[in-house]
Amino acid sequence: MRLFRRYGTFILLGWLAAACGEEEVVPTPISPVVDGHLSMGNPSGAVADVSQPANYLLSKPQYVLSYHRDKGIPNWVSWHLAASWLGTAARQDDFRADASLPAGWYQVQAGSYTGSGFDRGHNCPSADRTATVADNSATFLMTNMIPQAPRNNQQTWADLEDYCRTLVRAGNELYVIAGQYGTGGTGSNGAKTTLDNGRVTVPKRVWKVVVVLPEGTADASRVSATTRIIAVDTPNDNSLSPAWSDYRTSVDALEAATGYDLLSAVAPAVQQTVEARVDTGPTQ
Repeated sequence: MRLFRRYGTFILLGWLAAACGEEEVVPTPISPVVDGHLSMGNPSGAVADVSQPANYLLSKPQYVLSYHRDKGIPNWVSWHLAASWLGTAARQDDFRADASLPAGWYQVQAGSYTGSGFDRGHNCPSADRTATVADNSATFLMTNMIPQAPRNNQQTWADLEDYCRTLVRAGNELYVIAGQYGTGGTGSNGAKTTLDNGRVTVPKRVWKVVVVLPEGTADASRVSATTRIIAVDTPNDNSLSPAWSDYRTSVDALEAATGYDLLSAVAPAVQQTVEARVDTGPTQ
């Protein structure tokens, strides 16, 4: 658990006291959270401020992310996964630039990875957003992509994503944070550090944290010392093991590697316990 915690995800309006015995109005939280995508916290304190190009907050109805303008990839992407997000919408495959980036910022294109030996690797997966066509299409924005070694993306990472949806179908809801760190990976065409004439950085490592909760409300407050939290840190390398369980780690280790505060909305005492633990639960 990191020493300093970022608070203030929610800004509560003052209570409106009513006269003559009328009921008080419940304060309204103001935040960039959409469907609780940041319920576990904002890992890097990202803000939607153009003066912060290395940590720029982008909020979508389907997920929330911190974008790094100069690397052309997200630092991390956070999303809520529940049964309501899963349906029958087909995979859209409409990879495209994200026009919501600030004016003047380079927009990574659908073809920016072409011929590189790296996949356009989703952070928030297409298959996690199948309730509607619009939801699925949103996952194909290039701000949701990183250059990912094909075996990492299509095999190891895909198996973990499938397992996450299995947990949801078993009656759970998940909070997932995925990201990358370091520079330089090895794809099907060998090692690279950048793509698209240096405008897209190839990460060295790809990580994910999954908080598993039974369906309910007030989710951050329900995280306890016994809550299952899966943390995985894989090399962005085409020769990695197909078993994602080989790369399980602790949240503490990921925080040390990235500098992020990954579960800042969880009670500090609970964080101390769950962030130090390496998951040993089932994998399918």
